[in-house]
Amino acid sequence: MRIRSKITLIFTLTTCTLLLATFVSIYYFAKVYSEKEFYDHLSRRAKIEADFFLKAEELDSLTFNEIQKEHLLHLTSETAYVVPKSDINTLPVPVRSFASSITNNEALTQKIDNVAFYGMIHSHHNKDYIVIISAIDEHGIKLIQSLKSILIIAFITCSVVIFIVGIFQAKQVLIPISGIVKRANEIRASNLHLRLDTGENNDELAELSSTFNNMLDRLETSFEIQSNFVSNASHELKNPLTAILGEVEVALRKQRTVDEYIASLNTIEKESNRLEILVKCLLELAQADHDNKGLIIESIRIDELMLIVKSDIDKIKPENQISFDFSELPETAECLIIQGSQSLLRMVLNNIVENACKFSMNKPVTIKVSANETWVEIEVDDKGIGIPPQELKNIFEHFYRASNARAFNGFGIGLPLAQKVIKIHGGSLIINSKEGEGTNVKISLPNYRQAVSIDR
Repeated sequence: MRIRSKITLIFTLTTCTLLLATFVSIYYFAKVYSEKEFYDHLSRRAKIEADFFLKAEELDSLTFNEIQKEHLLHLTSETAYVVPKSDINTLPVPVRSFASSITNNEALTQKIDNVAFYGMIHSHHNKDYIVIISAIDEHGIKLIQSLKSILIIAFITCSVVIFIVGIFQAKQVLIPISGIVKRANEIRASNLHLRLDTGENNDELAELSSTFNNMLDRLETSFEIQSNFVSNASHELKNPLTAILGEVEVALRKQRTVDEYIASLNTIEKESNRLEILVKCLLELAQADHDNKGLIIESIRIDELMLIVKSDIDKIKPENQISFDFSELPETAECLIIQGSQSLLRMVLNNIVENACKFSMNKPVTIKVSANETWVEIEVDDKGIGIPPQELKNIFEHFYRASNARAFNGFGIGLPLAQKVIKIHGGSLIINSKEGEGTNVKISLPNYRQAVSIDR
């Protein structure tokens, strides 16, 4: 069912339910009031009837009949009974049952098959008489039936009008949404710069448009990053391939000496190794980009993982000056345990620590490991070249390299890859750096107690 139909249906049902409740209340209270008025009328009539009946012997018949005609208008199926209380058995059976319920304290009313009964005790010359008046409220019944017909017709008419108004109101409410849908359908990959009009109203629809625009901003940024990534990746792949092809072409132009061939092969090997490293980095980056399906999630002790990383760096850069700071380790080893992919975290930490050694020219590098009840923190601090302050905002872009890092080997993939892996594990990566003084890399990861779900 379309939203427009739902709004119309809900509006119609809600309004008609309230209207029906109002009409039923009107009918009920009108009927109660009509019956009460009729019983009040019977009460007055019973008193007059008793006075006339019990004092009839004091009046001549002509005078009694004239007074009766003047004061007692005839009611439909009217019947009056005035008998001594001791002669109750002389009354008809249905009336006798009603009369037996009458007490001295209060009058009694009852309705049997549209016939209203009113009974009371009337004292005359120290003797109690039972006075009963019965009649049909023909006028009241017709009035209530007319009111019932009017309310039914009014309800049907109002329901139709409410339904029509509901259709119109639903259409008016959904006009802005239709505009949003129309505008959204116009947006394609080629015109992601287009945005929805949020209008001047600060309502839910404006919030929806604003949220959609924020999503478009992220999409546009992602498309630009992807486009830049493809362009940069192509450029980085092209450089070693061009060097290899150029070296091969030069070597094949004429006969060379063995030493020249060896030099060419060494150049080709160097560029091939560079190409292999680049392809490996791209594959690792792609692995992090594709939700890491198939990752092996296991319990990892961060202090032990950092010792493994130190062993890896010792093989790559045996001249490193890495030292550990375990002064803030928790009392229990459980606080150091996290859930995650050891292969990905090892790769990222290797890259960060190796960069610290590389950009500090093997000056002292400190690795500090600390933890609390919920988080594990790793800080890698070096005394290297640092990062220019105006370039810090760009360090997580693919293939971006700071202006003072061009003299060092690298491709600008390590930090974007590290950020993705740390984010996948529910953590954060913060880098503080001062040019010429060094860089501090702080990694925070939730421990196993937080039960963070690894995105897959």
